[in-house]
Amino acid sequence: MNYLSTRGTAPVLDFEDTMLTGLARDGGLYLPEKIPSFSPDEIAALEGLSYEECAFRIMRPFIGDTFTDDTFRRLIARAYGGFDHAARAPMVQLAPGHFLLELFHGPTLAFKDFAMQLIGQMFQAALERNGKRVTIVGATSGDTGSAAIEAFKGLDNVDVFILFPHGRVSEVQRRQMTTPTEANVHALAVTGDFDDCQARVKDMFNHFDFRDRVGLAGVNSINFARVLAQVVYYFTSAVSLGAPARPVSFTVPTGNFGDIFAGYLAKRMGLPIDRLVVATNQNDILHRCLSTADYRPDGVTPSISPSMDIQVSSNFERALFEAYGRDGAAVAQLMDELKAGGFSVSQGALQALREVYDSGRCSEDETRATIARLHRTTGELLCPHSAVGVKVAEEKRNPATPMITLATAHPAKFPDAVQEATGIRPDLPARMSDLFERPERMTRVENDLSAIETLIEERRRP
Repeated sequence: MNYLSTRGTAPVLDFEDTMLTGLARDGGLYLPEKIPSFSPDEIAALEGLSYEECAFRIMRPFIGDTFTDDTFRRLIARAYGGFDHAARAPMVQLAPGHFLLELFHGPTLAFKDFAMQLIGQMFQAALERNGKRVTIVGATSGDTGSAAIEAFKGLDNVDVFILFPHGRVSEVQRRQMTTPTEANVHALAVTGDFDDCQARVKDMFNHFDFRDRVGLAGVNSINFARVLAQVVYYFTSAVSLGAPARPVSFTVPTGNFGDIFAGYLAKRMGLPIDRLVVATNQNDILHRCLSTADYRPDGVTPSISPSMDIQVSSNFERALFEAYGRDGAAVAQLMDELKAGGFSVSQGALQALREVYDSGRCSEDETRATIARLHRTTGELLCPHSAVGVKVAEEKRNPATPMITLATAHPAKFPDAVQEATGIRPDLPARMSDLFERPERMTRVENDLSAIETLIEERRRP
């Protein structure tokens, strides 16, 4: 299995190099040259299997000879052994035909754990085998950072630097990044918003001297391995509702488009997905683009769902690549236009996007009202991001097709917003009960590429 860049000029890589590289050297994102397909019988055979066995079967065609079957099964088992729920990704019913997929039972209480825990295991195995060291740099709007730190902390051959927007994540999210004591992890609070953090990470990858000097690797959802690991729970949840015998739809609260693009891959692999619904908060650039064809960032407005406070959605580039018939030059032109202020999607590409994706928007007041109403009518406590998904799903749901809404984080990660909506302050799990008592360790840094690169070079271990 080989991987190519969405911008068409970077070298084609195998899975291991794709995973360890992250962002392509032409600035693009990697995708498989050919997306594997599963027959209806192969999909039906997933019913009743453990999450780990489903993960092995679904991801195995993508990894080539990077790992043997026995090694890959062992890495998967380690990745999910620390989850709090035996089903790993259980579902609860909210209403007739509407289901909530709980993706917050991992170590850091967010869906990012499904990918990051596995990537941590795969990185460690690959680096130990080839004797390499890497410097992982990532940007986070809240959850990716803590998941990455949890996955890579304490490893001898990895240094981790996570950039997060100062003052724009929840206190729980921040403390999950700033309280680990391992010397190889570093939380950098950047003056600015998530888009600034993400831009600096991309700048570092495009600064080839620095990239090569420090052995830069990325674990944001620009890394295809992240997206691949998220494909699994689309299959397991759909099969539990009767796929492939009947189609299902998914609603995904998203800002960076990685989680919902995993649903697109699942659909291309043969899973009978009817619609993929993009749910946005007030930072609704994805909804605006799918509605009007125009993709023009207009500034990030802080919200009670901070992980979605994004205006430059990296993984949307992958969706554009598919919508433009895998024309790397066309995608490169769009990304150049984005740097100049924005772009318009061609009519043909917009039609291709709309054949797969619907979209909707949820305001702050609607988010609070949804949290309150769902607790009153079902007893479920939703985090603000999950509430955005539920509200949009209710608007877009076709009664003839089951709808699965992804619950992307535990409500205790956003206790202030949940308490404001319901009067109830959700508790952290017992293993995290002392989170607010642990000393914090972070570094404030300006939104300046040179300053960030200098700090990384000074602190990474030789």
